[in-house]
Amino acid sequence: MVVFMEEFVLTMSNITKSFSGNEVLHAVSFDLNAGEVHTLMGENGSGKSTLMKILMGIYQRDQGTIRLFGEDVAFSTSAQALEHGIAMIHQELSPVLDMEISENIFIGREIRDRSGLLVNIRESRRRAAELLAQFSLHLDPAAKMRSLSVGQCQLIEIIKAISCNAKIIIMDEPTSAITEKEAELLFEQIRRLRAQGVSIIYISHKMEEIFKISDRITVLRDGNYIGTRKAADLDTGELIKMMVGRELSDIFPKKTVPRGEVVLRARNISLGNRVKGVGFDLCRGEILGIAGLVGAGRSELVESIFGLRKKDGGAVEIKGRPASIRRPADAIRQNIALITEDRKMTGLNLRTSISNNITIVSIKNLTAHGLLNRRREQDCAVSFVDKLRIKAPGIASQTLSLSGGNQQKVVIAKWLVGDPDIIIMDEPTRGIDVGAKRDIYLLMGELAEKGKAILMISSEMPELIGMCDRIIVLAEGKLTGEFERDRFSQEDIMWCACQGPGGASLVGSAGPASGGNRIDDGGGQL
Repeated sequence: MVVFMEEFVLTMSNITKSFSGNEVLHAVSFDLNAGEVHTLMGENGSGKSTLMKILMGIYQRDQGTIRLFGEDVAFSTSAQALEHGIAMIHQELSPVLDMEISENIFIGREIRDRSGLLVNIRESRRRAAELLAQFSLHLDPAAKMRSLSVGQCQLIEIIKAISCNAKIIIMDEPTSAITEKEAELLFEQIRRLRAQGVSIIYISHKMEEIFKISDRITVLRDGNYIGTRKAADLDTGELIKMMVGRELSDIFPKKTVPRGEVVLRARNISLGNRVKGVGFDLCRGEILGIAGLVGAGRSELVESIFGLRKKDGGAVEIKGRPASIRRPADAIRQNIALITEDRKMTGLNLRTSISNNITIVSIKNLTAHGLLNRRREQDCAVSFVDKLRIKAPGIASQTLSLSGGNQQKVVIAKWLVGDPDIIIMDEPTRGIDVGAKRDIYLLMGELAEKGKAILMISSEMPELIGMCDRIIVLAEGKLTGEFERDRFSQEDIMWCACQGPGGASLVGSAGPASGGNRIDDGGGQL
């Protein structure tokens, strides 16, 4: 049982904030007990991250007060907040890619030698190794961040915050890019910190983990404070209603669409040790899911098909004809779109306008005699902003100013402008709220009804089971299972995802229990 102190360690009262005359926080209040996990929830754009950035001194409040450990505070930098015992794990990762893991962990608070002048590299690496071991990360502290996956970078950010010995840790979407196993290790660390009296402000859109670790939950909606409840007194339906202002009776609005002819056929795709002879068919009107653990080769598979990576072997056919795809431009000419996993790094130019981002892939269709038709560009952007219900002040707004869910919709709009036949979606709802997720699911159903073929990678099992017609499973670069919708089983899919070399289980589980199809040859044939 968690025992709270009578006086809050943190109180934020009537916080108000505007950007360019647009008020994004309206007299919002929030408080935090010692040794509690207080979750902050709301749809993208509700003001959660803005409120926390005000606490950290990244943004300055227009009105309101902040009281920390019994004293009024006003930080102008995040370094000041850290000095007062507050650390933050940001949703937007910002690793220094050409520095070592150990250097990233201790950046700004380097471990120095006795003289105080030089960094003690050996001691830094030793301490970093101890922190990595807590999360069962078998990484060399001297390795460059550039060599890590998105999920591993996320874990390094978590380790960095925990290593600060802060009294309050803000975790903004800390599990958005890590596996369930890695998330469990994080939850163990959170419980350990809570037992030591450390307070956690937790931001997430994943309902199952919210109820697993939260003591209290505060909900914001459209910049307004909606309410605070004990987690034990809420259920998923009530929480969603607080977040979106209405009930969402069907989070996964799956539409039944007749499966058409094969439009994409991949055979024996190989890419070093990451993809090993994988094959599959994708049909018109179908949503085909790719399941697997982080590192299974899912992203590498679709990136090699799209021409982002040079495959070592295998062939791709589009509508029955061999397709030579050596670079993304070749894939685009074949009417293939790829919505990448990391919208900030590879999906968007955050410093340019919404309009520029939406039209960039199809810019040739908006030009005449080598000149861009601005009116056509604007009409196109406005059309897709309306169609995808992107919340923005206008198409000229900087994409950086949008919430995560609306940024994701801009990425999708960018590819839909060209009317592709094959749409590859790599983690399409990563880090976005339940309302924005449902909008994307509805769009996927509409696209399937129009005869589009969708290939979706997701690390969220409910999403795969809720939206896909068929699921294939990868483990360590090999195809280990394939399931039709009427044979979906979370346990069986996970069993196939955990198969190591030669069919040995990576987790010691038994085989499929409900007749799921296991694949042994890696060539796409059952």
